[in-house]
Amino acid sequence: MANSVGLGAVAASASLWLLWSLLVGALANQLPERLLAWRDGERPDHGGEACLRIYERWLGIRVWKRWIPDGGHALPGGIRKASLARRDPLALRRLSLETRRAELVHWALWPAWMVTALWLPPAGVLINLVFATLFNLPCVLLQRYNRLRLGETLRQLSSRRPELGR
Repeated sequence: MANSVGLGAVAASASLWLLWSLLVGALANQLPERLLAWRDGERPDHGGEACLRIYERWLGIRVWKRWIPDGGHALPGGIRKASLARRDPLALRRLSLETRRAELVHWALWPAWMVTALWLPPAGVLINLVFATLFNLPCVLLQRYNRLRLGETLRQLSSRRPELGR
């Protein structure tokens, strides 16, 4: 009997993560670009080369980023980030918006661990917290890193653009 209760709790947790991921992803795919671009007018998303070095040296992001799958195409209306990777400024701006969408999804997924407190003992809730952190924090960091790189690339392209007109 104890095993069936344990398996039920594990199944409930797995179902929560699956359903919440699908719901959040589907809702995020419906967000209009204007809501994702809210910071563009205020302050660009960049900290320059110094911030990029923090991500690369201190977090070692270039070592582990290839292991993070791109789930942008998992739902209808989603976009693979790699499909937008061109040197065209319009495509790069769109990719920057998609990194914001992906970051928002992972921030919205993370707190689902708290719901497991309704049926799990504290140790189970802690396992879900660790799971949520291990599966969402690297994605948030990667999206921010990619947005920093995109910002640098867009700045470089815009600084070269006047030369092209000569």
